[in-house]
Amino acid sequence: MKRIGIFLGITFFLTWSLAFALMANGGLTSDYAIFVLSAIMLLPAIGVVATRLITKEGFKNFGLKPNFKGNIRYYLAAWFGPALLIALGGLIYFLLFPSQFDPTMSQMAELYAAQGLDLPDDGLLTIMISQVVLGIFLSPLLNIITTSGEEIGWRGYLLPKLMEIYSPRLAIVISGIIWGLWHAPVIAMGHNYGTGYPGAPWGGILAMICFCLVIGAFFSLLAIRTKSFLPASIAHGSLNGFAAIAIWFTLGNPSPFIGPSPTGIIGGIGLIVVGILSFIWVGRKNSAVNYQGSATADLKFNLVE
Repeated sequence: MKRIGIFLGITFFLTWSLAFALMANGGLTSDYAIFVLSAIMLLPAIGVVATRLITKEGFKNFGLKPNFKGNIRYYLAAWFGPALLIALGGLIYFLLFPSQFDPTMSQMAELYAAQGLDLPDDGLLTIMISQVVLGIFLSPLLNIITTSGEEIGWRGYLLPKLMEIYSPRLAIVISGIIWGLWHAPVIAMGHNYGTGYPGAPWGGILAMICFCLVIGAFFSLLAIRTKSFLPASIAHGSLNGFAAIAIWFTLGNPSPFIGPSPTGIIGGIGLIVVGILSFIWVGRKNSAVNYQGSATADLKFNLVE
């Protein structure tokens, strides 16, 4: 527990300090916001390195080894799964709310026009297709540095440390709640859910915690099964790279708590189902060790094939 406390103390102190500094200097509208948010994603990894140095734990079982043998299906699920589930959620949302579906992408065209970009007739379609291809095939790799910054901390360090104390399922719940709370200052600034809704910002913070519980279960399954944080980093990169795709086809201002983005309950329905299934699969068999390799006498965990 001491190492967990040190890791969380360092990570939350650095993250919330930087986030509140951004909040005091323009928030998400600041010219530096994208750089600050990217830096924040790296702080859990810095927290891990600092904790390992302070406690003299060293860097054994860091989780960097990919362990491809026998695990290719998990890497494929990590690479393509989030994008497919996001697309499914968007499809279900527009089937339920067809009046909000705009195949002409008029709002996106207006956005580009407001920025002074005069696109040819097929220019918007070309950009959208390139975004889809980029999101599906390249974003897991392009985002790997920043997403690994998070996953080294959450699935690479916190999760296995919690699994030494609690059951895998309870460890996933605790780590998911902590991960969600870690986002609180950014959510309070309006990231993902905006600011103009009743109960802001607490409703958005609670929704983010729920989202992190669900998606964290999926990421945790990938990490546990492969004994590496890398597939969770890949899946995280896929999620970040494809999350906004449904916005291209959206008309009006739908509630972000509903969809079509994956952080909404309908837009994220595919991720919710997979997260629940991942949570159920963890711990179904009573034989295993900590996924980073340290034997734990009272830890009972495995996954159904």
